[in-house]
Amino acid sequence: MDRSVSWRAGFVAVAMTIMMTVGAAAQQTGGSGSPSVPDAPAPTAPAPMSGIKEQISPGIGMPALPNPDDAAQKPTPGAPKGATMQSSGSGLDSVQKAPPELPPPGQGNQAVVTTLRTYTNFVIVPVTVKDNKGNLVAGLTFRNFQVFENGQRQALRLFTVDPAPLSIAFVIDQSLTQDVMAKVNNSLGAIQGALTPYDEVAVFTYNNGAQEATGFTGAQSHRLEAVLAITKATGRQEGVPVNSGPLAGCSISANGNCTDPNLQVGRSAGGTQFMMLPKEIHTLNDAILMAGTSLARRPPGRRRLIYVVSDGKEYGSKATTKEVIKYLQTNQIAVYATLVGDSARYIEGYLSRFHLPFQMNDNILLKYAQATGGSLDSERSVNGIEKSYMHIAEEARTQYTLGYISHEPLIDGKYRTIEVRVDRPNVDVTAKPGYYPTAQYFH
Repeated sequence: MDRSVSWRAGFVAVAMTIMMTVGAAAQQTGGSGSPSVPDAPAPTAPAPMSGIKEQISPGIGMPALPNPDDAAQKPTPGAPKGATMQSSGSGLDSVQKAPPELPPPGQGNQAVVTTLRTYTNFVIVPVTVKDNKGNLVAGLTFRNFQVFENGQRQALRLFTVDPAPLSIAFVIDQSLTQDVMAKVNNSLGAIQGALTPYDEVAVFTYNNGAQEATGFTGAQSHRLEAVLAITKATGRQEGVPVNSGPLAGCSISANGNCTDPNLQVGRSAGGTQFMMLPKEIHTLNDAILMAGTSLARRPPGRRRLIYVVSDGKEYGSKATTKEVIKYLQTNQIAVYATLVGDSARYIEGYLSRFHLPFQMNDNILLKYAQATGGSLDSERSVNGIEKSYMHIAEEARTQYTLGYISHEPLIDGKYRTIEVRVDRPNVDVTAKPGYYPTAQYFH
């Protein structure tokens, strides 16, 4: 019994000691009977995407952007010129402080028209980017582009990759030789296959003077098909001219002068004893000007371009090349062309770009394409000409559309240079090199 009592007394003493220790700890923690529990970590907001300061709401766009004139800066002195530049990281810097307007898919052209009506000094620059193999480069964003006007960088206010409906003035050269003209005639049926129902086409022809075959009509209409069929011509005969000897005379004469319609009557044709060689007439400048005048009346939001199928020869036009190029640059019209005949040959085509004194211009289409942001294809076969319709239509439709507000005065009539740079190596950038400001499109 003594051992049992002593064991119970020891157990009670140990229990009392534990209770006293727990009570003291409770008093130190605030008097409550349970120890404190640490708080869980507070939730944090996710980091913004790619460092973009202004978020874009789908279907609404983004808030008004700051005036780019306040943030404009000139490029670094000594920076290399060309199609490439150093990457700017996120694409936002002291000039491009906020991203441009990024319209939802399918609404890019509507955004262009809306902005044109809001800002009279808003400039649209269609840009084509190709790799070193001539393939179109897709997937670029506004961060990959920089635009300079008169050497001063501009902040982009609009960027879209939506395909634009095309307004095409199709110009057919009927002064080609018979063999080349036959190839062009056989290829005309493939034009409609390269276009969509949203496009529109007008057809013009020229030989000794320019003519309008039809005004703008639907690209898939039967009317266009019929007009292309009736514009087929035989071309000119490629023979050796004779100006002396028994074969040089003509059977019909009037007052001692030859009345052959292929020769100029009077002084330059000579008399009955001697005749001057007839001169070839290729009124390409007049045809492009007539097509450009028709295109200038098309509504904004459509991509305006002149498509020429010719060898590029020019002689006898009333309008000069310089005057026509200025008109195209003022009205935002690009010239594309498929070179045929002599200009499509490998060596001869390159030499035809140079003008010899006292001779006709063998190929002036290169000047038009470079001055307006277009391109050229050289084809010698019917299959090649048909494929060029598809290539050029695809290139003109799938372009990057850049928009900015010019820092220059609204309308001063002076030529403004444009340079577009892309931060990708080994790419070829095609864009119009400049423009003349005009307010005739703004309402």
